Amino acid sequence: MKYYLIAGEASGDLHASNLMKGLKAEDPEAEFRFMGGDLMAAVGGELVRHYKEGAVMGGSDVIRKAGSLLRNLKSIKADILAWKPDAVILVDYPGFNMRIAKFAHSKGIKVFYYIAPKTWASRESRNRKLKKYVDKLFIVFPFEIPYFTRKGVPFVYKGNPLVDAIEAAEYQTVCDKPYFALLAGSRKGEISRMMPICMEVADRLHSMAEYKDWKFVLAGAPARSREDYAQWLEGRDYIDLVFGQTYSVLHGAQAAIINSGTASLEAALIGTPQVVCWSTSAFTAFLARRVFHVMDHIKFISLGNLIMDRLVFRELVQEEFTPDNVYDEVRRLIEDSAYREKMLSVYSEIKKALGGGGASRAVARELISLI
Repeated sequence: MKYYLIAGEASGDLHASNLMKGLKAEDPEAEFRFMGGDLMAAVGGELVRHYKEGAVMGGSDVIRKAGSLLRNLKSIKADILAWKPDAVILVDYPGFNMRIAKFAHSKGIKVFYYIAPKTWASRESRNRKLKKYVDKLFIVFPFEIPYFTRKGVPFVYKGNPLVDAIEAAEYQTVCDKPYFALLAGSRKGEISRMMPICMEVADRLHSMAEYKDWKFVLAGAPARSREDYAQWLEGRDYIDLVFGQTYSVLHGAQAAIINSGTASLEAALIGTPQVVCWSTSAFTAFLARRVFHVMDHIKFISLGNLIMDRLVFRELVQEEFTPDNVYDEVRRLIEDSAYREKMLSVYSEIKKALGGGGASRAVARELISLI
């Protein structure tokens, strides 16, 4: 069968690539065409547009890139019609993919949504569209089960694909000294907001005798290049930039500073003590708080904390994301052994809550049965 997949960011590329592997295992004749990234391309098929061409972060970025997004939308719609897939598989990226869902449904094409839009945090009106335009929603977090049940959105839960991805990882040594990991996000906007504060923290730690020989290892995002980080690395020989080894960077780190997102859950499953940070433009923050009332619906922004429904690791959001707060928390992760061990002990509970392996293959099997 022919599968058309759409993933709009690095985490979606990872999940979609693993789903594609599952589809190939269940359907040896599978053909793929997709908007996505390098991981999907490595599985096989035709990459029609790379996600990095249209990545956006928040309301202000959407406004600036509206023309490009509309052109991408028009192009993908035309490509779907021309290719005539048996199914369209949408992976996260709701601002774009909800429009594709409506379009594909109107053309009589089966629509499956993998990695649900975070309607439990904001934009609950999308639930009506999920029920109307999506044939089946595949969710990946246990806390989504009661939510979508209450909302009457048909779903399938087969576990979380990150469990398989991390169990299959082969770790390599990325630094021969003790180090802090830094994951600054995949979008340019995230990087530009994370890096100045994190570099101030790095400078302060490096000036201390007890951390003089430590390093910071910055995990470069898949869609980014060295140039995207260059202005912050100049003159800082105690910071290493590593691409394509994110899991290894996390595995060997003594602690990690992480931009909120999939990476925070990956760090928990790998076993790296962490602090999660998040900052966006004032305009986007205003929309989130005053228009979409995001924090009225959820208590936390990190997946690990949401899964456990309690604060496992600290979140420094918007005004709290300051050099002093990050500095204090990183030192506590290293120097307060009881605090560190308590966090690590809960990590095993997070993994248990996500269930066993085989999620991607199970989703593929279920999806094929519905076509």
